Amino acid sequence: MDSLKVVVRQVMAGYAGKGLNGISYLTHNEDETIFTVTDFGRIRGERVSGVSLIVEIVSDLIIIDRDQNDKILLDALLQAGILREQIILAYKGEPVPEPETV
Repeated sequence: MDSLKVVVRQVMAGYAGKGLNGISYLTHNEDETIFTVTDFGRIRGERVSGVSLIVEIVSDLIIIDRDQNDKILLDALLQAGILREQIILAYKGEPVPEPETV
């Protein structure tokens, strides 16, 4: 699972950084099983914030709970060599195994 964490961290880092009207940060929990990209910016002079990516790693699975990007994370993970069978698009309704079955 450690190599999976490394790939997810590297790929998701590509979604963070300065943007046109703001900045995005890659964040993760201590054991690097949950990753998010958190966004801060301004639209029409108003401060806005949100989370554009939420990913959880469970065993050898990558569960994508939220993806609001033009280049979806699925494509970037596939390009990085992750198998489609290891990726669950929970935000698209794909079934997520119960924790005890993973």
